[in-house]
Amino acid sequence: MTAEPGVRSHQTSAPASPQAGHPAGHEVLAAEKASFFRQPKAVWATAAASVFAFMGIGLVDPILPAIAANLDASPSQVSLLFTSYFLVTAVMMLVTGWVSSRIGGKKTLLIGLALIVVFSSLAGTSQSVAELIGWRAGWGLGNSLFVATALAVIVGVASGGTATAIILYEAALGLGLSLGPLAGALLGGWQWRMPFFGTATLMAVAFIAILATLPKTPAAARKTRFRDPLKALGHAGLRSVAGSAFFYNFGFYTVLAFVPFILGMDAYGIGAVFFGWGVALAVCSVFLAPPLQARFGDITVLAGTLSGLALVLVGLAVAAAVHAVPAVVVLTIVAGALLGVNNTVYTELVMGISDAPRPVASAGYNFVRWMGGALAPFIATWLGETFGAPVPFYASAAALVVSIAIALAGRRYVTAHEPSAV
Repeated sequence: MTAEPGVRSHQTSAPASPQAGHPAGHEVLAAEKASFFRQPKAVWATAAASVFAFMGIGLVDPILPAIAANLDASPSQVSLLFTSYFLVTAVMMLVTGWVSSRIGGKKTLLIGLALIVVFSSLAGTSQSVAELIGWRAGWGLGNSLFVATALAVIVGVASGGTATAIILYEAALGLGLSLGPLAGALLGGWQWRMPFFGTATLMAVAFIAILATLPKTPAAARKTRFRDPLKALGHAGLRSVAGSAFFYNFGFYTVLAFVPFILGMDAYGIGAVFFGWGVALAVCSVFLAPPLQARFGDITVLAGTLSGLALVLVGLAVAAAVHAVPAVVVLTIVAGALLGVNNTVYTELVMGISDAPRPVASAGYNFVRWMGGALAPFIATWLGETFGAPVPFYASAAALVVSIAIALAGRRYVTAHEPSAV
């Protein structure tokens, strides 16, 4: 699949990236800003639905302690809400391309949304933590069908090329991650079951919006096979990015899943902290990542922000050891800013680095990285329960060192993303 005009291609020799102070760079950035807001209704509907879908990730954050108390569960047991969700999401990434290439993107989105409505509603009726974990797994099934297809649909429908579409998608991701904890706090402070029913309502609204605005998307001319995403990982560049993202997710989900247990706050307090975390993530993914990429190149930015995140995690370990809650709050929000930059860089790398079709490459990458999201919450909370609160943060900082090493080792495969000297 060829890259859209104005998008850096990894398959061909690319023109020099715009540099700071270069006239062409200002023209490109101005054009991208103009095209960003001029989008068809279907793009905004899909982006809004993506916001609601991503809200489901952080929605449970403010109510984790309440779930543990009400369902008589330990932190590591409650962390399995993330594990079941992401494990199913990861495995289903190998299936979603097979489905969407046969029935089209619109039908796949609608099926995913319908499943989320059903399983989030059922999650709200849970009488035990095991039951809740099971319903979250079903929720992950719907999430995988929706999320894996949404990016491809936005890329296909959005004006302004792939770069603009990726920024739209990352904006939806960041907004969803910031609003999820806020909604979880407002509804969960009332009753811990209410966030699940709230999600079901929002996804039902998204279902209607997609049904009404998104044009019918035909089945792909070339049908995706189950093994295609795994075959795509045979590409050394895609494999290195996916491997780096796997270990990066240990840092991401240690913050998301374990920090709520060391804040010592109620649902409203936890929700406020992670709302700030999500806002920092959203703002930096949209407004900070692109100029940094243009100035320094993707791998340099990635190595720098991953290093910064590793230092933040060490800081969280120290703060957790001395119960310095204000420091935990500040460092959590700083982590959100770094995570926002990383998310954008990883997404753009994946969308262009492989010679496989973008949906196939994305599925292979997401299979690997969501596996990291599945393992990290349980490992982090188990380490915290067993060895003390600082240990999960030190372990995740070590995982980020591995992530940096993998990214740097694969740098030669993504030289098209490195800016040329002016």
